[in-house]
Amino acid sequence: MVFDVSVALTWILFLALFPMAFIWLRRAWRIVIKRDFSEVALKSGQSPPNPEKFAPYEMAVNLIAGAVVVVVIVTVMLGQLDYGTWSAIAGSTIWCKFFASFALSRHAHSNWSRPKA
Repeated sequence: MVFDVSVALTWILFLALFPMAFIWLRRAWRIVIKRDFSEVALKSGQSPPNPEKFAPYEMAVNLIAGAVVVVVIVTVMLGQLDYGTWSAIAGSTIWCKFFASFALSRHAHSNWSRPKA
């Protein structure tokens, strides 16, 4: 048996989808059900002054990304998607979630709406 790097990377990507989906869906659950805003729009580990204002957006980003990843996991396990398709969907979802959360955190910590002294 010859070690193939591409097969190893495929398995790493696929197995990494499980904890990502769990964490993203858990964050959405905490925001919606538990009303815990401690992880909303963090910048340098600190919450914005009004995290409840940005909670619906953070919940939507996490819920959509988590749901897409769960659908990818299920369809891959059922053999419905080939490698090129599911890796593109998963990769795009990861990057879009990363950029959306980053933009939201920067917007939440901006001082555009605060009056200047």
